[in-house]
Amino acid sequence: MKNFLITIQFCIFAISSFCQSIDSAQFYYTKGLQETNDKLYTIATRDFDKAIKFDSAFAKAYLVNGRVNIEMSRIYKASENFTKAYQLDPKNNEVIQELSTLYFNNHQFQKAIELLQQCNNCNNFDRIFGISNYNLEDYAKAEKYLKLALAENNKDAEVAYTLGKTYLELENEKGAIPLYQQAIALKPSNNQWMYELGLIYYSQNDFKNALKYFDIAADSGYNKSNDFYENYGFAQLYNGDTENGIKTLNIILERKPNNKELINNMAHAMYDTKSYKEALEYFKKLLDINPKDAPSLYMAGLTLQRIGENEKGKKICDIAIAMDPSLNSYRQKREMPGGL
Repeated sequence: MKNFLITIQFCIFAISSFCQSIDSAQFYYTKGLQETNDKLYTIATRDFDKAIKFDSAFAKAYLVNGRVNIEMSRIYKASENFTKAYQLDPKNNEVIQELSTLYFNNHQFQKAIELLQQCNNCNNFDRIFGISNYNLEDYAKAEKYLKLALAENNKDAEVAYTLGKTYLELENEKGAIPLYQQAIALKPSNNQWMYELGLIYYSQNDFKNALKYFDIAADSGYNKSNDFYENYGFAQLYNGDTENGIKTLNIILERKPNNKELINNMAHAMYDTKSYKEALEYFKKLLDINPKDAPSLYMAGLTLQRIGENEKGKKICDIAIAMDPSLNSYRQKREMPGGL
């Protein structure tokens, strides 16, 4: 009888302690919510920690604590709290939303997709799926979900840009152009996107628009690296502005003297645009670097013929062919060796 009474007393004490713990957890949880609303994040996270200490299975406390951690840029701690909330309540869409978004923002794209698939009505489902699949190089799925995301919110610059890049991967450059334009209009501070659009126009042989967007990018602070000057200079050449194209490309040659690849490409670009006198000068530069450069000698001969010095040009072509008999095939097919 005595043992039975002791057991009853122990149970009453345990139940009482449990109820007190639950009450305490709820008290600190409610207090933390008010502090979060007041943006007192440091105090709020302390109270949520206390709530969790009193009730280690308090999934909602882990969830809101994780959100406060995000506001405080405590990403690792947020991940811990969201993960614990998911373990306690794996069917809670709010928890899935927060944890999948955290994975997404940390570039853990496969994890984000796997988790988000468990959510019935999570926000940004198509956005996260689309951008994640792009980064995982599944461009067909990326296109599908990014189009849905853009239909839901046509003001999302990142989605428009990523869909544009997806079209580039799907070899649809013309389809990419309006999406890049849309993204830039929505986020006019992104000079990288401007420069990339210039490159797309360049590859489409639309050198006028390529130069336009190169200029816009530069005016917006894009770094004028050697690659920038090279693309800009060749766009000028192919757009018919030989004088300024040479000036631009000479900036690189001053930095990288005797760069054979650049000089060769300049010579061929000027030949292609019928600036034969200028082309001849650069073929001569190549021969100054390497007098045994048979393809450049052959091109010098062709160029001389273009400017009316037929006999001299033919003799030089013959000398080049003697140096490298394979060049004879270009004469027979009327093609040019090397070049861009």
